[in-house]
Amino acid sequence: MDHDKKSQQTETMLGDMPVTEFRKVGHQLVDWVADYLEHVDERPVLPGVKPGDVRRSLPSEPPHKPERMEDIVADVDRFIMPGVTHWNHPRFHAYFNSTASSPGILAEFLSAALNVNGMVWQSCPAVTELEEVALDWLRQMLGLPGQFSGVIYDTASTSTLHGIAMAREALEDLRTREEGLAGRPEVPRLRAYISEFAHSSVEKAIITLGFGMNAVRKIPVDDKFRMKIPELEAAIAEDRKNGVRPFCVVATVGTTSCTSIDPVPAIADVCEREHLWLHVDAAYGGSAAIIPEMRYILDGCERADSLVVNPHKWMFVPVDLSAFYTRSPDILRRAFSLVPEYLRTSHDNAARNLMDYGVPLGRRFRALKLWFVIRYFGWDGLADRLRDHLRLAKQFAGWVSAHPSFELLAPVDFGTVCFRAHPHGMTDEQALNTLNERLLHATNGRRETFLSHTKLGGMYTLRIAIGHIQTRDSHVQSTWELVQRELKNLLATA
Repeated sequence: MDHDKKSQQTETMLGDMPVTEFRKVGHQLVDWVADYLEHVDERPVLPGVKPGDVRRSLPSEPPHKPERMEDIVADVDRFIMPGVTHWNHPRFHAYFNSTASSPGILAEFLSAALNVNGMVWQSCPAVTELEEVALDWLRQMLGLPGQFSGVIYDTASTSTLHGIAMAREALEDLRTREEGLAGRPEVPRLRAYISEFAHSSVEKAIITLGFGMNAVRKIPVDDKFRMKIPELEAAIAEDRKNGVRPFCVVATVGTTSCTSIDPVPAIADVCEREHLWLHVDAAYGGSAAIIPEMRYILDGCERADSLVVNPHKWMFVPVDLSAFYTRSPDILRRAFSLVPEYLRTSHDNAARNLMDYGVPLGRRFRALKLWFVIRYFGWDGLADRLRDHLRLAKQFAGWVSAHPSFELLAPVDFGTVCFRAHPHGMTDEQALNTLNERLLHATNGRRETFLSHTKLGGMYTLRIAIGHIQTRDSHVQSTWELVQRELKNLLATA
């Protein structure tokens, strides 16, 4: 074979998938996704697999030769789908359910096709500037003041990490960026304050940043699971007296267990008086503020130093997209900006480089899906959908309260209801905990719905989170009927 023919043959073996094949398979996958979304409520919410089943069904070694896309796509149905928990199911009520809406899915597809990296403005100007626009739109929808500047991260855990890192950087006299914390006897023990119901990501951030678990002090909550202000003030005073330096308070708007709302205005008063950084975790609850009559949930947040809201939790944006806001972007930049020569550009003084505002250097085009979702549904359309979830949650709570064998265990501020079975005459708390744990397993075991649990005051608590874009009255009604039926079965066999 001569050189030209061999070269031509090699070129046909290399390169990407032919455009004609991509177009064909792409259309097939769009149809697959459309069918999946249209009929997802006909599927079991939970998979019927055991640990290791999916892995054992797949080859243990990678293929040496190319495989046909038809076979790969077929194997999604054959091997992958049996192990999928359907977060996009209207009866997925566990954790905080996250809806990947159709416009968000299309934006994710487009983002993957563009495959840009927005580390510096020059590397893709649209990434930086659309992020600025989309986050400013969201800021307005949330009712936050114009002085707040936003950055998109992946999840609230990352956002909270950056908020607490900013709190550390704000302690200018400690020079932690230059000299660190370890091996410096002149650095006092530092303390951050959270409620007993704060998300575990706060403690993970504290660990990651080198403060150690002992740097976290958990403040007791009241009967509505909100941080107690007198207890916070007493803890700060005690720490100062003992030579410990307070530096940060994390308040929560919509705690993970029961969606309680800490008294942010009062916490802000304490932080201003004590010169402490205030970070607000509104990852779940914050989205509700786009509803005008729910704007009050972010009262006091205009005084926060940093705040996080997750549109991927309750605004129909596909995972992952976390919106981080701060009144002090200069401190965020000071904490994380580190510019090697190969990333310096002639635009650095005129444009924002996202790499300067956090740990990640590489940045996906996440803003595209937030932009798509806001534009497609509109502010009013999004608010209407969240408002309906609030209605469904209140309706479910009403059913619980009216039933002689069930009780509510927390206020219903958002789309999440905390409840338990409490049959008449059953007073032993351990027996009630055992019953409710069995009830959760029995309900989820039917695979028709998916609930999660927590513990409130030592009580085993069932949680139903209503937040899916396709969830209707019938879905909530069927879940309630299933829970009642499973309780009846358990009591009949006791």
